[in-house]
Amino acid sequence: MKLLVTGGSGFIGSNFIHYWFAKHPKDGIVNIDMLTYAADPKNLDGVEKHNYEFVKGDIVDMQVVEKASKDVDAIVNFAAESHVDNSIKNSAQFVHSNIVGVHTLLEAARKQGKRFHQVSTDEVYGALPLDSKERFTENSPYNPQSPYSATKAAADHLVRAYHNTYKTNVTISNCSNNFGPRQHIEKLIPKTITNAMGGKKIPVYGNGMNVRDWIYVDDHNSAIELILSKGMAGETYLIGANQEKRNIDLVKYILNYLNKPENLIEYVTDRLGHDLRYAIDATKIKKELGWKPKHEFEKSLNKTIDWYKERFS
Repeated sequence: MKLLVTGGSGFIGSNFIHYWFAKHPKDGIVNIDMLTYAADPKNLDGVEKHNYEFVKGDIVDMQVVEKASKDVDAIVNFAAESHVDNSIKNSAQFVHSNIVGVHTLLEAARKQGKRFHQVSTDEVYGALPLDSKERFTENSPYNPQSPYSATKAAADHLVRAYHNTYKTNVTISNCSNNFGPRQHIEKLIPKTITNAMGGKKIPVYGNGMNVRDWIYVDDHNSAIELILSKGMAGETYLIGANQEKRNIDLVKYILNYLNKPENLIEYVTDRLGHDLRYAIDATKIKKELGWKPKHEFEKSLNKTIDWYKERFS
């Protein structure tokens, strides 16, 4: 099998490529990436020994996409602007990459008869009350609260429209918050680790009570692997590991693991439109495809902290 992976030099994409080659060493992967600030060529150290090709380019560029996808069996789209704060400051690049880029990929998939998988987010569903047991399902209404999540929601609708209109073989996965190695330090877990290591203040929005549902990145990748092999065309699958944590508890855990004082925490003005809680019900992918997460939260978080300690010490 040969895959076109977009955004493969970023956090989840690079982990997916390492995961795929570990499981399928004879397969081929073409990686299109713009190498923006959130990507790092070092994330893919070692993959050169495999059937791997890198293409520096923008997924909005149809010529680049059509050439790269010509001989592949499937397109897996990880490419996205993803930092919510950046989308609030300037949403133009998010529209460019997350909507126009997905449209270009879908057009290439439609014209060439390719399988297409869209990697999306639970943020398209908005927020849940802190005091509820409710979880997002595949039937939850879309209610994006930030420019970032709005562009991801728009992309999901485009993907479904291509299946409904053109019968393009598409699937979508909406995943909870990923963590693991190779994540850019603008995100909560790596920022907390690296700031704590440097004795810098760790900004925590509002009162820190916002809840996120965390999943180790390779559990996410194993779910995508199953969707690619067993997923039904036109279907959406929610991916989550039932690991809800309050932001403040997560930050304090990391500080304790690193033997750093809690006075490094600095409460800052809350993010505009800050979603209170995310939680995923992954029943569908478990029942229909037989997926289940394998990585326990604390062990995986400790492993992640150690990775950053080694890289940034």
